[in-house]
Amino acid sequence: MRKLIFKQAWMILIAFLLSITMAKAQNNSYISSKDLVDFVNPLMGTDSAFDLSNGNTYPAIATPWAMNFWTPMTSKMGDGWTYKYRENKIRGIKQTHQPSPWVNDYAAFSLMAVTGDLKFNEDERESWFSHKAETVTPYHYSVYLADYDVVAEVAPTERAASFKFTFPESENSYIILDAFNKGSMVKIIPEKRKIIGYCRNNNGGVPDNFHNYFVAQFDTDFELNHTWNDGWQLIENSTSSEGDHVGAIIGFKTKKGQVVNVKVASSFISLDQAQLNLSREIGTDTFENTKTKAKQAWETELGRIKIEDDNIDNIRTFYSSLYRVLLFPRKFYEFDVNNNVVHYSPYNGKVLPGYMFTDNGFWDTFRAVFPFFNMMYPELNGKIMQGLANTYKESGWLPEWASPGHRDVMIGSNSAPIIADAFLKGVKVPDAELLFDAMLKNATVADGRPVNSVGRAGLEYYNKLGYVPYDVDVNENAARTLEYAYADFTIAKMAEKMGKTKLAKKYYKQAMNYKHLFDPSTNWMRGKNKDGSFQSPFNPLKWGDAFTEGNSLHYTWSVFHDIQGLIDLMGGKTQFVAKLDEVFEMPPKFDHSYYGFTIHEIREMQIVNMGNYAHGNQPIQHMIYLYNYANQPYKAQEKIRNVMAKLYAATPDGYCGDEDNGQTSAWYVFSALGFYPVTPGGVDEYVIGSPLFKKATLQLENGNIFEIFSKKNSEKNVYIQSATLNGKPYNNTFLNFDDLQKGGTLEFNMGSKPNINWGASDENVPYSLSTENNKLKK
Repeated sequence: MRKLIFKQAWMILIAFLLSITMAKAQNNSYISSKDLVDFVNPLMGTDSAFDLSNGNTYPAIATPWAMNFWTPMTSKMGDGWTYKYRENKIRGIKQTHQPSPWVNDYAAFSLMAVTGDLKFNEDERESWFSHKAETVTPYHYSVYLADYDVVAEVAPTERAASFKFTFPESENSYIILDAFNKGSMVKIIPEKRKIIGYCRNNNGGVPDNFHNYFVAQFDTDFELNHTWNDGWQLIENSTSSEGDHVGAIIGFKTKKGQVVNVKVASSFISLDQAQLNLSREIGTDTFENTKTKAKQAWETELGRIKIEDDNIDNIRTFYSSLYRVLLFPRKFYEFDVNNNVVHYSPYNGKVLPGYMFTDNGFWDTFRAVFPFFNMMYPELNGKIMQGLANTYKESGWLPEWASPGHRDVMIGSNSAPIIADAFLKGVKVPDAELLFDAMLKNATVADGRPVNSVGRAGLEYYNKLGYVPYDVDVNENAARTLEYAYADFTIAKMAEKMGKTKLAKKYYKQAMNYKHLFDPSTNWMRGKNKDGSFQSPFNPLKWGDAFTEGNSLHYTWSVFHDIQGLIDLMGGKTQFVAKLDEVFEMPPKFDHSYYGFTIHEIREMQIVNMGNYAHGNQPIQHMIYLYNYANQPYKAQEKIRNVMAKLYAATPDGYCGDEDNGQTSAWYVFSALGFYPVTPGGVDEYVIGSPLFKKATLQLENGNIFEIFSKKNSEKNVYIQSATLNGKPYNNTFLNFDDLQKGGTLEFNMGSKPNINWGASDENVPYSLSTENNKLKK
């Protein structure tokens, strides 16, 4: 009897285990059969507001790095939060170029369909909608406009888009083109079923002759045509209007299910160029053709990284994040009638040959976005470098925050690490000497800067004293000092590679300027006065003031190039680790007195129960990886996986702060693969964390394949027990760029308990300037 019971129990157990195995196999089969782009949720991060950012994103319906995006508008014209997930009315689908709600949009116009009584004022024409009747993918957007019984759809190309409006039976069906305010023009050409015009709206960073020219080609005859002028004044039976804010209205009689297709393109160069863009990118293609091509464009790029795992949620988050990484910087160039690359210059207003990219804040993206391009997209980054050279030729300065031209946003000199990283990683940079001269200009010329964010504010003080003083009316001075020192390191690295030995020595020395701000009495970075005394009183929890959107606890770690030097200043690795731990273990206290209110970045730190670790903003995002430098990589492994699990999800509230031009997403993409570029712009290493997936395959641009395996990986098995690189034991807590680019296999064995011995020797730690050949003494 006992044997029978035992046999039955054993058979039940086997059946249970077999069912789990089959379920996992089915799950993996589902992953391999599903198109990667359909894992992407463009609504990730859209549940945001001024006082709390869960991403501050909008659904970008676009192809990768496109000149134009399209997005539904739930908010009024000019509102930087153009699509709020919790709102329930849509005013139109607009062409957008917005990189951030804080920078806002430019060159925007929209299309909207209504039926019944004519409503064209944006407050009157808005329609109720539901996410239940909304389809959102990167390559296709569809929404049911409930008040009008219309389904509105859009599918994108790089510079054009196809619209599809499915109408009910109605004597009065309309499509409205709103050219927005701040200068616009529309012209209806009924015999050609066409609307042409321009819009000029912007929030700065444009020359006086800035225009976005558009062409809208319809497939249905117009029954009527109206325009409006300033103040929403309707001009019946008119075909043209020009003013501060104008628009066009065309009308039809429609049968139930009747489709009106509209093909739209735009250009920053001319109406003729807009027509050329439309002919080239859509031509005779149907809506479905355009949609299919856009889907394939995404599938091609996302397919460069193949994930194999049984956690669907993590895969969705990975590809949703990767989608964000591949949106910016924006292509701001076009192809002329002879198919030559040309661009309208947002710096001098001329139409010039060559590449131009825009809508990027290097304070954010130098950290991980551009290192990702150097790893996976070196050809693209070569074009971006040519665009930077053109910016320098056309404006006399490198950009730091462009949208579309120079904007006075953020701090630093972060064009330097972006250029140096590309050059040192082997990206083809035809204008390397010119770009190097531009980097030196940033570091040596104080006068003539077009806006305060370009070049280096406080440069004279920095070059004389080695820091930007607290008491000389240069705001965020400590943060500037730390970022200038790092930029100097990248200049030194590039100079050394170019054989400019004297310059290299000078800038290696300046790279140590971070030490001026280290306060040994607190072991934190601290503002310093012109006379050499530390700023007082000092509260390391005070946001802003000497720092940028953070406090001393966040910026102390901004010594990307010399972590060992920082360890030495703190008195050794034990003290260094204690300081790292302190950030996580203390309550989320803060001092917001500099701002006068609790800015959203502070609130996002406060509410996630991670102490003073503020992952929602960029300055601290590399910090967790610094445990590797102190021989305790297992602490990094645990915390990295915790951040990925708690602070990211492919949901409308899926970020823990601003998703700035792909940077917060790039942190996830790198970290999920198992490593991160702590020192971009000078070091050929990625610091190892804790890989998220059982297998990741990187199809590199040089044709090689790099595979990452993680045996026994699970939600609990976050700790690396051992590793091999191409079959050989691997104990370094970093991965060389060249080893990855050669292709091969990196394999981790994972476990639920820390292996305190893996990667724990001094020879296994990543790069620091203080330990590299003692260059400063030569």
